[in-house]
Formats: sequence, structure tokens, C-alpha cells
Amino acid sequence: MEWTTAKRYQKYNEWDADYLLSLQAQADRSQYQLHYHIRPSSGLLNDPNGFSYFNNAWHVFYQQYPFGPVHGLKSWHHMQSTDLVHWVDQGIALKPDSKLDSHGAYSGSAKVIDDRLFLMYTGNVRDQNWIRHPYQNGAWMDKNGQVEKLTKPLITAPEHVTEHFRDPQILQHGNQYYAILGAQDKETQTGKIALFTSAHLTDKWQDLGYINFTNDEMGYMIECPNLIFIDKQPVLIFCPQGLSKEITEYQNIYPNMYVVGEKFKFNSGKFTTQQAAPINLDDGFDVYASQAFNAPDGNAYLISWVGLPDVSYPTDRENWANCLSQVKKLSLKNGHLAQQPVNAMRNLRSAGQLVRTEKVIDGRQIIEAHAGQQYELKLTLAANQTGTLHLAGNHTVSESLRLNFATGKDAYLEVDRGHAGEQFNTEYGTTRKISLPENQVLDLDIFIDHSLAEIFVNNGEHVMTLRFFIAPENDKIALTSTTEILNYYGTFWKLTDM
Repeated sequence: MEWTTAKRYQKYNEWDADYLLSLQAQADRSQYQLHYHIRPSSGLLNDPNGFSYFNNAWHVFYQQYPFGPVHGLKSWHHMQSTDLVHWVDQGIALKPDSKLDSHGAYSGSAKVIDDRLFLMYTGNVRDQNWIRHPYQNGAWMDKNGQVEKLTKPLITAPEHVTEHFRDPQILQHGNQYYAILGAQDKETQTGKIALFTSAHLTDKWQDLGYINFTNDEMGYMIECPNLIFIDKQPVLIFCPQGLSKEITEYQNIYPNMYVVGEKFKFNSGKFTTQQAAPINLDDGFDVYASQAFNAPDGNAYLISWVGLPDVSYPTDRENWANCLSQVKKLSLKNGHLAQQPVNAMRNLRSAGQLVRTEKVIDGRQIIEAHAGQQYELKLTLAANQTGTLHLAGNHTVSESLRLNFATGKDAYLEVDRGHAGEQFNTEYGTTRKISLPENQVLDLDIFIDHSLAEIFVNNGEHVMTLRFFIAPENDKIALTSTTEILNYYGTFWKLTDM
């Protein structure tokens, strides 16, 4: 199909129902399809939205364009869970069907207000000259999942920002409501986080200017800002586009970053931090537009879009693209974010199998000869070793997703997808590397879901998330080393569908 602008913004009711069903069937048949992560029933999935706990259930929405693997007329698709792992499809919640979101219901957040869930989102509107007019809109969702939009915008773009003004997160502090938004300053053409407040929620929003959290320029635009609190410390999570690599090193086309603060003053937007520069939220290839919130159970949770703007993936030719990460519980450890799987992920496990140094074939230590591509592997590698862990390997592991590691001096972990099947986005490199503590064991908790890998390093001190597209028959897990038989132990579980 030729994806003209007119085609991308064709109204939903103008598409043929049988065409949509055929797309859904095509996505279901994909050999790369995911089985315990949220993925689109068809078309494009991107930013997670409205992550919340309401009416005794967890909720997350995602931006979706259901008619193809492209960015077109976006809606919010609703998922619901009782445990943050098993998600049930609730269908489209927000359609782009009003004058305030005529060209897309863009990203936003949610907050429980009394017995309803309040949704705050960006309405994308284009005029006859194709000039964008962003509106920050509101809607109520009741306990039956019925959504009613407000008829007037909550916030219109102030004079000092460009048309790039979106992705509101709604917060409450005392008796006041606050919203933070990604913005581009009109005068400097730089990325900012805007701050607004209201005592009334549905009207009279006041502009408080920008959040003051750094003296460095944060590129030309900030998207998807989130403010959460962990152990009473404020944490800003955001996506700076065009950030100078002299400020923070990153390799992806756009990074997802965070800053840990000491305190935040809502009325002035002053974010106090000793952190010298933003830190990569995920050290892999494909995480962006993460959304976090403080839940009623006292924990902070995060879920991410596994996909990147302006990047194509092999599943595009199958008319579906991208997924969401598993939900991660957040904590602070030595001033850094730690991310760990939620406890309910264990409920996906089948009977565990201990893995030890036993079977060696032609210098390859075989951990699992027929692992499949839907599993969890917890592995501890001893200190002072150098080698490679092969995931989704063929018989000789000449093809595999490779985790190269050293646990002695100058310790590191490097993920290499350059030998893992079909290659894509190679202009941004095929490896990602992190430094590790020297002369210490390396703990890995690895989740594979066919075309998705999530690697938790040393109890979540780092997470490395990536897509890879390798033949489904490649199912060997093995270790190789040029110098020694490697010392390790661990447990392997096959995982059920969610």
C-alpha cells in the first residue's frame, strides 16, 4: 500500500472491516509474534499511556494505528490486568473523533479521581494548511470502561512554545493538580519540560513555566516526561531528542533518560539534583517513551515502548510493528534507578531446570540444546572469566544473539545482535556495552519472547532491551570461551503465554 498522507488520516469508519480482520490474522501468524507481552492486534503500537490502578485493576493504554505499520491517525487502545502480567484486551478507548483530536489522540496519562479515571492526553489537530495545533484534553472513564471526553481543552499551547507541545502527565500535590508536558521553546528551539497547575482540574490551568532541572541544553525537543517519587526522592524520566552526546553518551537514534533529584518544588518547578548528567534508562537498543507512576501499593512501576521513532522493523512487511516491555518495579540503589521484574512474572514459569557446567561439545558448553524462544534464564557467571553467552543459537552458534562478557579487570557486558538473523537499523550499531564492577560475579535474568529480549543485569542495576529477528528453529543456549571452561550456575524456565 502507498501510505499517502490522505491514506494515513482516513477515518476509521472508512476502512473495510474485512481488511482489518486480515491484518489481525497476518499478525497472529507471524513467526516473530510475542506471547507474554502487549503487542498490537494489527498495525502500529507505540507509546504506553494512562498507566494506572483503578477499580481494583491495573490499566495501560497504548497509542495505536491499527491499519498498517506506519504513523497515522492514532487512537488509545485499552488493556487491563489483575497482576501486571496477564493483560486482557479491552479494545479502543479513545478514538480521534472530535474537533479537539481530529488528527490523532496522542500520548498522555491517567489519574483516579473519586470513582472515575481521568485521562489527560494531547489532541493532534491539523488545519487546512496542515499546521499543527496541539490541545491538552481531558476525558472521564467510568467503572464500566465507558469514556466521555470534555468538550473544551484543558490547556492550549502558550505563546512561548512551538507546535511541539504534548504528552501530559497529570499529578496531584496537596489540593492542587499539576501537569508536566514535553515542549520545544519557541525562542531557543530547545527541549523543555513545561509545568501547569489548576485547583479545578477541568479548567483554569495556569502556566508555571519550565521545570528547572539542568543547565545543559536538552536537545531540540523533550517527549514523554514523567515525574515519580521513590523513597521521597523525585525522579524525572524523559526523552530528549537531539541531545548532544557531549552531555551524555548514547547510541540509539533518540535516548530515554532519567535524572534523580533530592527535592522538587511544585509551585516553582525547581528540581534539585546533584546528578551531573542524565542517565540512560535502558542500555539496550529499542526502549523509548517509557511511562512510570506511583501506585497505591507504595511502589513505582514503569512500562516502555519497545520501538523507536523513525526506525523500521522487519515485521513492518507483515503489517504490524512494536510491543510494550514487561512492567518493571523501580527502586533507587546508590543514586541510580534499579528495575526489576514484578513478582507475578514468576507465575509464567513452568517447572525449573537447574543448569550447570556439564555438557561440552566442540568447545561449546551447552546450557539448553532445545530451549525454544519463550523462556526465562537466570544465570550467575563467576568472577575473573571472559566468554560469550549465545541465545537463540543455531547448531554451531554461528548465528545467535551474543552476550560477550568479562568479569575480571575492565569488566563489561556487551550485547551483540549483529549475528542474530535479519539485520535492521545497523546505522546505529549492532552492539551495546556497559561497564561492570571488576572481579565480581555477574548475575543475569534473561527473558526471551521470540523477537524480544529483556536482560536484567545484577538485580536490575542495568536493563538491556532489544528486538531481534532470527529463525524460530534457532533455539540453542550455549557458552563459549577461547581460554577456559566457564564456571556458572543457574535455572531455566519455559514460560507460558500471558
